Amino acid sequence: MRTNLVPLDTKKTYLVTGAAGFIGFHLTQRLLSQGCSVIGFDNLNDYYEVSLKEERLRLLACDNFYFYKADLADKKALDDIFEQHAIDYVINLAAQAGVRYSIDNPYAYLQSNLVGFLNILEACRHHTVKHLVYASSSSVYGLNSKIPYSTTDQVDHPVSLYAATKKSNELMAHAYTHLYQIPSTGLRFFTVYGPYGRPDMAYFSFAKRIMEGKGIKVYNNGDMWRDFTYVDDIIAAIERIIPNPPEPNEAKDRYKIYNIGNNKPVRLSRFVEILETCLGREATKEYLPMQSGDVYQTYADVTDLMKDFDFKPDTPLENGLASFVSWFKSYYQL
Repeated sequence: MRTNLVPLDTKKTYLVTGAAGFIGFHLTQRLLSQGCSVIGFDNLNDYYEVSLKEERLRLLACDNFYFYKADLADKKALDDIFEQHAIDYVINLAAQAGVRYSIDNPYAYLQSNLVGFLNILEACRHHTVKHLVYASSSSVYGLNSKIPYSTTDQVDHPVSLYAATKKSNELMAHAYTHLYQIPSTGLRFFTVYGPYGRPDMAYFSFAKRIMEGKGIKVYNNGDMWRDFTYVDDIIAAIERIIPNPPEPNEAKDRYKIYNIGNNKPVRLSRFVEILETCLGREATKEYLPMQSGDVYQTYADVTDLMKDFDFKPDTPLENGLASFVSWFKSYYQL
């Protein structure tokens, strides 16, 4: 473990983009609970139900939380926030999400994930920021066949535009770190799930359809493996990483990438069984072939995370899905 690790500084100001999103909400809630000042930034787009995003914001409302509704692609809106607030740490979780959606809506990804991220980098360049932490994705591993996926693996074969934009973010951050000495850390998240999650994710949409008595589509006949990672584990990792920028590498750049995954893939068919048990209902299943943009397996090597922070996600899927279902039934009054 790194010997110079420090805890979160509650006297600093944290900008969280995508604060009304799934991971952004949980991170902001955690920072606020510690007494930190948080600036939230989100465009509240209608990729999924806006009411859920508004409910997350309602729960975050307090004296230490300042929210701005704006789009990352709006450079002036972002620059104005940096002018008005002395921002110490930037956690960029705003992005157009969804692998399958990127096939039909490519321009949404270029605006949010590339233009928006460039605006973040430029803002960090022109203001003194102690650390930029940003969301990447396990999707960057694409067609890689070697498992588990390591951050030292080549990631040159994305199978979706979403994955390509996330890989681009890593390259852009590397360039800005090298050119302008902005400490940056990219986080490759692996299939995050939990309460207040994203309705477009399989676990959420499956739960909704099962409770409505509708059938679910199970791709590749259930023979796909995912490294499901509970959201509390994701937040615990981010909380450790934010106040501890990377140490200089051989090129003297303070740049790092981490996998954040459960390090224990579960077969899709087994995942459905666990969800059925938690819901107390059996699903009507329609088995289909693999979809374009999907990969057969995700599996995170978290060696670096363990080595640097003495931490790895470890919430069993049974426990995490039980927590999600408890929230889900309460939220939808089922």
